[in-house]
Amino acid sequence: MAQNSPHILVVDDELSMRELLEYMLAKKDYKVTCAESGREAIALLEKNRFDLLLCDIRLGDISGLDVLRASKKHHPDNVVILISAYATTETAVEAMNEGAFDYVPKPFDNDELMATIAKALELGSIEHEKKLLDDELKKSRHFGIIVGNSPAMRHIYKLIEQVAKTKTNILITGESGTGKEVIAKAIHQESDRSDQPFMVINCGSIPETLMESELFGHKKGSFTGATNDKKGLFEIAHKGTVFLDEIGELSLPIQVKLLRAVQEKVFKPVGGNEDIYVDIRIIAATNKSLEKEVINGNFREDLFYRLNVIEIKVPPLRERKADLRALAQHFLEKYSQEMGKEITKFSSYALDLLKKYDFPGNIRELENLLERSVALSTTNIVLPDSLALSLHKRRWIEGFKDRRFDLDEVARGVALDSILEEVERGYLKKALDCSNGNKNKASELLDISFRSLRYRLDKLGIEK
Repeated sequence: MAQNSPHILVVDDELSMRELLEYMLAKKDYKVTCAESGREAIALLEKNRFDLLLCDIRLGDISGLDVLRASKKHHPDNVVILISAYATTETAVEAMNEGAFDYVPKPFDNDELMATIAKALELGSIEHEKKLLDDELKKSRHFGIIVGNSPAMRHIYKLIEQVAKTKTNILITGESGTGKEVIAKAIHQESDRSDQPFMVINCGSIPETLMESELFGHKKGSFTGATNDKKGLFEIAHKGTVFLDEIGELSLPIQVKLLRAVQEKVFKPVGGNEDIYVDIRIIAATNKSLEKEVINGNFREDLFYRLNVIEIKVPPLRERKADLRALAQHFLEKYSQEMGKEITKFSSYALDLLKKYDFPGNIRELENLLERSVALSTTNIVLPDSLALSLHKRRWIEGFKDRRFDLDEVARGVALDSILEEVERGYLKKALDCSNGNKNKASELLDISFRSLRYRLDKLGIEK
């Protein structure tokens, strides 16, 4: 029996029925505990958590409805199926109103009962996972806009609280897509300038010929096309915050002019003769190593030290995997709401797939992935097949196919998870080919349970 097999509590006062149900469930690789009375079942429920309760309505001592109520009292998330040879519409309605998943009349078809149990367990697993995600998301929200509760992020939150009320310039560093602008917004929102402008400029997206005008403004007639006076971002942001994203992309001539503005909070518009003084807080961000840029002569050392009074290093997503679940749930809820869909849950297999991916594009890649998944999904939960990630993983692993395994290469370093996943994928596909797609036969060929086969297929995104 698999270590994580679902645990089912069977309650029936007939020995023959208990033995039949125990036999059927054990064959499906479920862990089974039996109780011959309602009071015994309630005692078990008080001390243990079961994944599913399968209970007869008519027991020798108390009603199965009483056991249902006790189950919901001690474990509200428990999935309950009631069975009875004396099914009535009134009883069925009462059972469903009390929170039963289903009401099955006797005599029942064995295969249909097993299918109902499998469906109930799947729903229970998803609901449990959704509750965990919701709880984690609530605990992981900080400053209203940042999601994450990993140790690395908690360190950043402390820095934000320490520096937000100051006028100190801040440099935020980290790979592309790690959420540097979100950190900058949080600093602004926690500062005394929160009711003033937060102006953002991407230094890598504006041509050098226009950058000075964007930052400092220009006077009418100062260059071709300057038909009116224009205020720059520094002047517009007076009393507020200027966020200079990708600061490492600025040319050296612009860096010279920016230095005075950063150092003295004063500048001249293009074509202007008078200085303009502003009260602004400057936050810069980069995905480059500015120290190396200084050494290579691409970034002014004096400007670097003016900007880098306090540095906040934002870790890549692969180094804060503890935040992945909450981030994924955040984006799922965001795009489900935007698109008018009710996709609020992940299957455990889909979450497992996300956890095993390194996300080289960081949070931005995760967000784009889930936006696409929500847009294309035709179900109310995120399954492995609805994740575009499965395509990325196939391409990622593509380089491993048809390779020969050489233990000597361990000395040079290997990606063990990828190698094992490749082997597993190959055997699963071969078993399905040999069985003409019959999953029961394929599971026998691989000497694993049908449930295990289904899990592995979902986990690897193999179409069935």
